[in-house]
Amino acid sequence: MTSTAAVRRIVKPVVFLAALGPFGWLVYNAFWGDLGVNPVETITNYTGIWTLRFIVITLAITPVRWLTGFNPLILFRRMTGLFAFFYGTLHFMTYFILDHSLVFAGVWDDVVKRPYITAGFTAFVLMIPLALTSTQGWIRRLGGRKWNLLHRLIYITAIGAVLHYFWKVKLDTTFPVYYGILVGVLFAARVWQRARKASPARVPVRANPGAPGL
Repeated sequence: MTSTAAVRRIVKPVVFLAALGPFGWLVYNAFWGDLGVNPVETITNYTGIWTLRFIVITLAITPVRWLTGFNPLILFRRMTGLFAFFYGTLHFMTYFILDHSLVFAGVWDDVVKRPYITAGFTAFVLMIPLALTSTQGWIRRLGGRKWNLLHRLIYITAIGAVLHYFWKVKLDTTFPVYYGILVGVLFAARVWQRARKASPARVPVRANPGAPGL
């Protein structure tokens, strides 16, 4: 069995179950009524932080693959990206259903008036086309170049998610800053790799044995 086949058959299901772990924890604690004095706030904060974590993990897969040379890592990128969208959807629906009782007018008022809601809502909306076009069929329809261009939206999504977190916490911004640094480093790694590929290869100059010496 090749390493790629082993990753597909053994490692991917394990990672999938691990990625469902935070959701399982949430369901378990909700069932036992152990979500603290403000369950809505607990669910909102919990799903939000896991959305950001999976966005960062998705961004990190390609640079880690470059560093390690372990190409089967690419098999996890779509999965982690979809889990980011899954937790992001839970985060938004908690806010939409439990905070605003399915009244979109209240959501829109928040989007207009509150910068942290603006950033978070923008990040979530930009995740929708990424999730919808994550299949092989959409890659074929769009073509590799257009698909890659579209999926660079994940960087804007990541920036929006970090700003949403930063502006929401207000007082202790330690963790939002850490996530911002991680996103910045991963973005810089992409830029560096792209510049490295775009630079012309240096062809070594060989001495001409027939040329006269000095």
